[in-house]
Amino acid sequence: MRIDSSSTAAAILPLVGGAANVRSVAHCMTRLRLGLADPALADEEALRAVPGVLGVVVDDGSYQVVLGPGPVSGVTAAFESLLARPAPGGGPGARGAGPAAARRRGAATPVRSGLRRLAAVFVPLLPALIGCGVLAGVNGLLLNTGWLPGAAPALTAVASAFMTLIAVFVGHNTAKEFGGTPVLGGAVAAIVVHPGVAKVTAFGVTLTPGQGGVLGALAAALLATRVERWCRGRVPEALDVLVTPTVTVLVAGLGTLYGLMYAAGAVSSAIGTAANWLLATTGAFAGLVLGGLFLPLVMLGLHQALIPIHTALIEQQGSTALLPVLAMAGAGQVGAALAVYVRLRHDTSLRKTIRSALPAGLLGIGEPLVYGVSLPLGRPFLTACVGGAAGGAFVGFFAMLGDRVGATAIGPSGWALFPLLAGNRGPALTAAIYAGGLLTAYTIGFAATYAFASLHSPRPGPPDGTGDGGHPESGSRKDGSRKDGSRESGSPQDGPGAAGSPEGGGVLPLGA
Repeated sequence: MRIDSSSTAAAILPLVGGAANVRSVAHCMTRLRLGLADPALADEEALRAVPGVLGVVVDDGSYQVVLGPGPVSGVTAAFESLLARPAPGGGPGARGAGPAAARRRGAATPVRSGLRRLAAVFVPLLPALIGCGVLAGVNGLLLNTGWLPGAAPALTAVASAFMTLIAVFVGHNTAKEFGGTPVLGGAVAAIVVHPGVAKVTAFGVTLTPGQGGVLGALAAALLATRVERWCRGRVPEALDVLVTPTVTVLVAGLGTLYGLMYAAGAVSSAIGTAANWLLATTGAFAGLVLGGLFLPLVMLGLHQALIPIHTALIEQQGSTALLPVLAMAGAGQVGAALAVYVRLRHDTSLRKTIRSALPAGLLGIGEPLVYGVSLPLGRPFLTACVGGAAGGAFVGFFAMLGDRVGATAIGPSGWALFPLLAGNRGPALTAAIYAGGLLTAYTIGFAATYAFASLHSPRPGPPDGTGDGGHPESGSRKDGSRKDGSRESGSPQDGPGAAGSPEGGGVLPLGA
């Protein structure tokens, strides 16, 4: 369903407390992400009823309005235009305050808050990771086939430049997110990749450029931010512009060279070794667990902890073997949605939602299907996890046999991951294993949902298929679900992380 970006943005703005309540605006592949001064002023139920809104995820005060991969960029631009206009007067209303808001504030644990801020460091890097990853895959194909040998050096430089300097970008974003000066964070993180560190010895070991990778850059920028904030409160204003940057770079830089790079290098090496051992030794079981639990992790927002792990693996090994396994969770979701489509053939509104969301789901963007179909119905969310577990076990089994399947970038999954695949047995076998995993997840997700989901058709709606207000995604069903992708409270089929829970999520299989 095509939506009007301007009208959707105009409908969302007053429901999040008005322009005065909006502190920041951003978007990922599917979500409008809003930082609100007072989250209690947002009317979550009314937001879910806005035409074109597929769901709402509230995570530690961050309001994430799920719009889908097409409309999100247009709605974000229109929303920012509305914020730039002069306010007509009057402050935001006190809507949405009450027990639900209090529960959300109580759910904002330090761990969840830390993961959200960690994601804010890496999610802005995803477009460059994806673009360079695709080019790296194309370059690898050209090198393997011997085609266009003259283009390989140039393509190598274009594809690898970002990964060579990714530490600088991580440092910049870290300082920005944690209250420091971004350029100082980038300056200290740049030490990690500077060739001159090869002349430095720490703990009896000569350092190597890039040692510690993105984890070292993250730690370096955090240290720089702490040093800078300490200086800001103690250095006289007349000397601040000179003393604070100098002390920040010096102290944090020396701390990076003589401590953080060594420690982060050890942690990064341990992560790579553990990932390789996990898949090589317990591949099928590990794939079963990872593929089956990834959707609940996304609902809880805990998947964000995997972003630096993926990035570290790509930096070390050229690809991450975890992403193809985790991508099976989205494939299980597709299979479950297809089963719902077949079983509830008289529910025209739900079938329309599935038809519109399925292309995005096949390309690895599962939020429209999660928030519009499986999560509101409850049990299909669980059977989708079963499909993801089966697909993960398939890919993990071949990893045990020595057929490693990895991805050169993070962000896409589903069919969109094919151009990013990398393996140790050639591109054809790598693609075949990944395709086999997708088909397994589709099949098991479909079969489990069709057989065990206990789906029930809703009451017939108006002849035009619309619910309240003529919007085809609104209204209530017999089973307690609502056509807007949410579930009424107290419904017996509420699944884990049901829409409306305080848990955050992200773009499947990651969330940008």
